[in-house]
Amino acid sequence: MLSLVTTEKLLSEVLRLPRKERARLAENLLSSLEEPGEVIAAAWVPELERRSQDIADGRALPVDWETARLRVLDELSRRGRRSSS
Repeated sequence: MLSLVTTEKLLSEVLRLPRKERARLAENLLSSLEEPGEVIAAAWVPELERRSQDIADGRALPVDWETARLRVLDELSRRGRRSSS
């Protein structure tokens, strides 16, 4: 088992890697934690990578949680009004 100091040093080194290498490493680390039945979570990796790349390339802008939450609630409300018409 790695000591805390070694883990911190390792993290420091990993954070210096290029973005794509960090993403690949993160995917591998997350996969190593999976248990049978967690395959669905792994299916999200390509989507998360795509979204991260969209933000990095300026094709999408991140929004804070409260803004996202309000947008989702607004959309659900509009859909509810349409289906009950």
